[in-house]
Amino acid sequence: MDQIYWARPVPGFGDPRARVLILGLAPGAHGANRTGRPFTGDGSGYFMYPVLHQTGFASQPEGTSRDDGLKLRNAWIASVVRCAPPGDKPTPQEIRNCAAHLDAEIAELKRLRVIVCLGKIAFDGYLAHLFAQGIITRKSDFRFAHAAHYVLPNGRHLLCSYHPSLRNTNTGRLDAAMFTRIFVRARELAGLK
Repeated sequence: MDQIYWARPVPGFGDPRARVLILGLAPGAHGANRTGRPFTGDGSGYFMYPVLHQTGFASQPEGTSRDDGLKLRNAWIASVVRCAPPGDKPTPQEIRNCAAHLDAEIAELKRLRVIVCLGKIAFDGYLAHLFAQGIITRKSDFRFAHAAHYVLPNGRHLLCSYHPSLRNTNTGRLDAAMFTRIFVRARELAGLK
């Protein structure tokens, strides 16, 4: 109650020369919706940014606000939905409404080589993007699983990870070692030393 919420669509964040796109599902109600930056100020970000720092994608191990000095290197973070969804799960219509924003953002990332989808909703949203762009002809050729890896017809790599939500990290479905392996692999596939 003592904080002013961003409470607007949350833009992507990171290095415009990124080789790796980290794609989430939507802003957290009391994280990005409050701070205005993806995965900032909530449990998912507190889990993710230390891993990004350890694997060389982030300048520091925590993200608490838009002005905390955090910078990303060779990575861009975006979401398939730009506003915090009611009930913490976006509807198919919300995903369709935001698709043009995701399309435009991806088009600007000219050096992109690897897309890391965090959770099935992000994965499905990215497959919808690929299908709409004519890059794939069937979404059914791709199945979400943690650590699944696909080489896409355009030469880019698609990696999947469970979402770093507290639902997954507190239950042990996703731990730091599993998550770290995803980003070590992303660095390799992106040709980063």
